[in-house]
Amino acid sequence: MTRTITTFRNGQVFDGHQLHKRVAVQFVQGRLARIGPERDIGAHGDVIDLAGDILSPGYVDLQVNGGGGVMLNDDPCPDVLRRIARAHRGLGVAAFLPTLITDTPDKTRAAIGAVQEAIRLGVPGIAGLHLEGPHLSVARKGAHDAALIRAMTNEDLNLLLAAARSLPLLKVTVAPENVSEAQVSQLASAGVLVSLGHTDADFATCQRYAGAGATCVTHLFNAMSQMGNREPGVVGATLENGALSAGLIADGVHVHPATMRAAWRAKAGPGRIYLVSDAMAVAGSDETEFRLGERVIQRKNGRLTLRDGTLAGADLDLTTAVRVLVEQAGARTADALAAATRVPASLIGRWNGLAEGSGYPIDEMIVISAGLDQVTPADALTGA
Repeated sequence: MTRTITTFRNGQVFDGHQLHKRVAVQFVQGRLARIGPERDIGAHGDVIDLAGDILSPGYVDLQVNGGGGVMLNDDPCPDVLRRIARAHRGLGVAAFLPTLITDTPDKTRAAIGAVQEAIRLGVPGIAGLHLEGPHLSVARKGAHDAALIRAMTNEDLNLLLAAARSLPLLKVTVAPENVSEAQVSQLASAGVLVSLGHTDADFATCQRYAGAGATCVTHLFNAMSQMGNREPGVVGATLENGALSAGLIADGVHVHPATMRAAWRAKAGPGRIYLVSDAMAVAGSDETEFRLGERVIQRKNGRLTLRDGTLAGADLDLTTAVRVLVEQAGARTADALAAATRVPASLIGRWNGLAEGSGYPIDEMIVISAGLDQVTPADALTGA
């Protein structure tokens, strides 16, 4: 059998931690075999001249509501998931969590079943499922349908525990107003990634729920109690508590760049801020509006809003989020790239590292322009 060799040269290589120059990366049969100085690797096989661009692991997006013109809520089935996956692969995403926005119990069961079947069928990129609701706070509902928000019952809990056993990863966004600490503890013990969000909870409550097993916060600053002088709220608890990591919608619309910059500097570790797109149906398409249930969401000037002006997801891809974090919030390029790759991948147990002999697949790599304004799947450059 003829060996297929692809060598990337003359650019920058991001290994999940640092950007390296004058380094070449060689793939054999589509798997990473060698990485090192260009003079040592040589120019073998199909040689790709990066011309200064960045070769990186693909993005990992833990909040993808839709793409390619469809929403998961529209019709949870493998065909819809395949369409969403295709749209986001074109945007540089190697792995993602399809996200179901607050809906009925039947729709929740359908989403779990659809993700199970899509994974069985080998739909690429699906890392599990994110259920954003329905166990949220009406006071901080954002674009979620208040009529569908409710407390978590034993039946709900058992459904989630069963889903955690059958899926590679289940993430749930919950609010303390409608979920107990005991329920969070049971979910976390079963391997569920529990995230606090859409909540008006105070600082002390958030700390207790982190102690019970919550490890994430959904879209930091949005749909949550803010940081005040006497009550730090969810935001303050997130920045103070190193056990919590937090998704951030870095589009310059959901969160002001100065606020992002302050949070980026203030976040206590080891928990980290990671980037999410919160993408809706328009991602990877030219569509200007779509429906969430019976409500119309309009796309205009980089915003997605209900007709009353309420933000409803984001018109964002992770390349743009990385650029905004660098250019407007002052993050180092390597740190911003890590927030879109290694950090979220580590949270869901999918980070294996980019190293010589690691076998990292070329179809999970991307090439990002040096200006952080374009992305191309690496395997699309090989002609394979």
